[in-house]
Amino acid sequence: MHNMHARTNGSGMRGIVAVGLLTIATLPAFAQLYPSRPLRLIVPWPPSGAVDILARPIGQKLSENIAQSVVIDNRAGANGIIGSEVVAKAPADGYTFAIDNVTGHAINATLYGKMPFNSQRDFAHVSLLAWVANGISCLPSLPVKNVRELIALGKARPGQLSYASFGVGSSAHLAGELFKTMAGVDMLHVPYKGGLPAITDLLAGQVSLYFPVVPSVVQLTRAGRLRLLAITGAKRATALPETPTVNESGLPGFEATNWFGALAPAATPPDVVNKLNTELIKVLQTPDVRDRLLSLAYDLQSSTPQDFSALLKTETEKWAKIVKASGAKAD
Repeated sequence: MHNMHARTNGSGMRGIVAVGLLTIATLPAFAQLYPSRPLRLIVPWPPSGAVDILARPIGQKLSENIAQSVVIDNRAGANGIIGSEVVAKAPADGYTFAIDNVTGHAINATLYGKMPFNSQRDFAHVSLLAWVANGISCLPSLPVKNVRELIALGKARPGQLSYASFGVGSSAHLAGELFKTMAGVDMLHVPYKGGLPAITDLLAGQVSLYFPVVPSVVQLTRAGRLRLLAITGAKRATALPETPTVNESGLPGFEATNWFGALAPAATPPDVVNKLNTELIKVLQTPDVRDRLLSLAYDLQSSTPQDFSALLKTETEKWAKIVKASGAKAD
C-alpha cells in the first residue's frame, strides 16, 4: 500500500486508479454490491402514526434511488419494543433497518424495568432524520381558544379534564405530565394503543384533550375538525406558523420535542452503515420529499452515525429525569 501511494505522487493518474482498484478489492464483497436486493424497513408503530407518516415517503424515494424495493413492515406493539427487537436480532447486513423515535430509543430505557435490548449497545445508529413537536389538540366545542384559557378551565374543574396519549410513557403522555406539573392542573391520563384510536376517541368526545405528535393531526386541524391550541416545541412549526408554542402562550420554559432516526443491527459493517446514511441523507434533500414532510410539520435534520449515537445518549439521560419525575412505569 505504501509503495502504491509513493507511486501515485510520482506518476499521477495511473497510480491513483491503481489505489482505487486496490481499495475496492479489499472491501468485503457485499459492501461493493450493497444494496443488491430488497430492503426491509421496520416501523415499530401502527400505520398512520408519526413514524409511519415519515417512513413511507422516505422508503419510496430510497427505493427509486437505489433501484431496489424497500418493503415497509409495521411491527407495532409494546411501545415500539416489538419492532425494535426484530431489528436488533436481524442479520447485520444492512438489509433490515428501522425508522423509530424518541420513545423507542430514549424513553423506554427508563420506563421499563427490563428491556429485551439496549438501544445504545444493540443497534448501529445510522442517522437522525427529523424532529417534531407534540401539540395540544381538542374539539372546537371545548370552550378554550389557547393555553391560558385551558389552564383556567383545568383549575376551575379539577380532575374533570382528561387527556389521551398513544401509550403509557409515550412522548404524548410525558408532554401531558409535564403540562400538568408546570400548569398546576389536575387532569386524568387516558392511554391508548396508538395514535389512531386516541384521535378517534377525541373526535367522538370521549376525552377532552390529546397531546399528539403534530403530523398526525395537521390535516384534521386544517379541516377544522380539531383545534390545535399550541405546539410543545421550542419554536413554531413552519407548516403551522399561526399556532403558538406552549412556551410563548402561558407556560414559559415548556418544551417537549420528539426525534426520529434510522437504526440497523449493531454488527452491521461500518461501510454499509455509511452507505445507508449517505442514501438517507440524499432522500431528505430531495425537494418533493422535503416539501411534503415540511408541510406536515417535520423539521428535517440528518446527522453522521457518530452524532446520532451521541444524541441517543444525552436524550436517554434527559428523558430518564422526566420519566422518574412523572412516576410513569410500564411493566
